[in-house]
Amino acid sequence: MSAPALHDATPAGAAAPALLCQRGSNHVGLRQFNERAVLQALRAHGSLAKAEIARMTGLTPQTIGLITARLDADQLLRREAPVRGRVGQPSVPIGLNPDGAFAIGIQIGRRSAQWMLLDFAGQLRERIVLDYAFPDTDLLLPAMRRHLNRLLDGLGALRTRVVGVGVAAPLQLGGWHRMLGLTAAQSQAWNRIDLAAQVQRLTELPVHFARDTVAACVAELLQGRGRDIPSFLYLFMDTFVGGALVLDSRLHRGLHGNAGAVASLPLAVAQGAEGSALPAQLISQASLWDLEQRLREHGLDPLAAYDERALQAPWAAHGQAWIARAAPALAHCIVSATAFLDLDAVVLDAATAPGLLQALVGRVRQALHACNWEGLHAPPRLELGSIGSDARALGGALLPLHACFAPDNDVFLKTVDRL
Repeated sequence: MSAPALHDATPAGAAAPALLCQRGSNHVGLRQFNERAVLQALRAHGSLAKAEIARMTGLTPQTIGLITARLDADQLLRREAPVRGRVGQPSVPIGLNPDGAFAIGIQIGRRSAQWMLLDFAGQLRERIVLDYAFPDTDLLLPAMRRHLNRLLDGLGALRTRVVGVGVAAPLQLGGWHRMLGLTAAQSQAWNRIDLAAQVQRLTELPVHFARDTVAACVAELLQGRGRDIPSFLYLFMDTFVGGALVLDSRLHRGLHGNAGAVASLPLAVAQGAEGSALPAQLISQASLWDLEQRLREHGLDPLAAYDERALQAPWAAHGQAWIARAAPALAHCIVSATAFLDLDAVVLDAATAPGLLQALVGRVRQALHACNWEGLHAPPRLELGSIGSDARALGGALLPLHACFAPDNDVFLKTVDRL
């Protein structure tokens, strides 16, 4: 399968660079699948000798030799310094060539947007951040084009090796508009927009879309704590709280791509009487938006909710009060999820300073031990997320890389030991 046509960044008179050859669609031909298995082994374990690649993939040394020759010809691999000091010829480890392929992640949130350029080794090359009170369509849509082109143009001749764009955003960016103080018209304007389609109009590259917390979960699954946990509920706290679900090392999206949408979880039983108020949702007690409001009501900078000031005077008292309110609500969410899913663990991350997240996780652990676990196993272990505020944009960029190069782009295999 040939690479998508791209804008020509070649100077006049210069030879056009060879377009990056994509590795074919998932499971289309044994050859393409084996190539992806080799690439996944290198991505999961770093540089390896050919004999180690053969052992991990179950392929013969001869097959590994042919595959690595093809991948090397496509400039997807690089050879490291020989390892000496062993019996026989020195082995030459093979690793991923960081310049072999690139992807761009775009994260659109309720408080900020982020553009991220990722290389083939999964390392960040460049990042652009745009902050706002709430995204204005007239300002943000042109910014999407401007910053996307900036990242592409900055690659020069390597621009032809960009394999796609991943977009991470809430399914309904205009949701809960009353909480944010927005008009119904502002809310409807965003809910009518297909962000993936908008980005696709800006580029000839393939565009992938995922709910923002699903994209964050992809980042944790592939580059964080999730690599060692078979089944876990992923929780991410930003302006609002959201989640995603991994079952048996597979990202589980659900019928509408909304599995793990914990923001809507009710915190009490509905009374059922006509005219009675609906119970509060998790979003009202376990979001950084709630901490913002506390700080704003006391004349303090609400953006301290997203940095280390949240646990410093004069913000600290309000940060601690928010933790005391959010922790039981998150514990309720975890107990409910455990009753249905029998999870190995819960991974909690946030777009805030590590100190605030660590303090919150400590209080959630206390709240979990105070819950009624009769009929259930002990509480699942609660793990700190390892990526933080970059998780959504990083996950967005990982989507096209893994769609193009992973053995199974829907399952997101984390190791090749099971192949």
